[in-house]
Amino acid sequence: METDEVMHQLDTLQEQVERLIEQCQALKRDNTDLRTKVQQLESELDQKTEAENQFLRQKTQIRSRIDDLLSKLNNAAETSPDNE
Repeated sequence: METDEVMHQLDTLQEQVERLIEQCQALKRDNTDLRTKVQQLESELDQKTEAENQFLRQKTQIRSRIDDLLSKLNNAAETSPDNE
């Protein structure tokens, strides 16, 4: 091979290596961005899950209080003198 041809191949190889390095750096940035986004989404999901759990606890508590009130009303209606 001639020196010019070898130099041309080395230049081509150098360009390819530089492109690969740039692609790797871009992929690393994308990966970092995606990891950050995943963390944000996981945090949002945790917050929404906690809010849903709190809502369910409140709903259960409200249902229990309503059931207690209905039970008291039924007992009061059953024991009232008007029913006799």
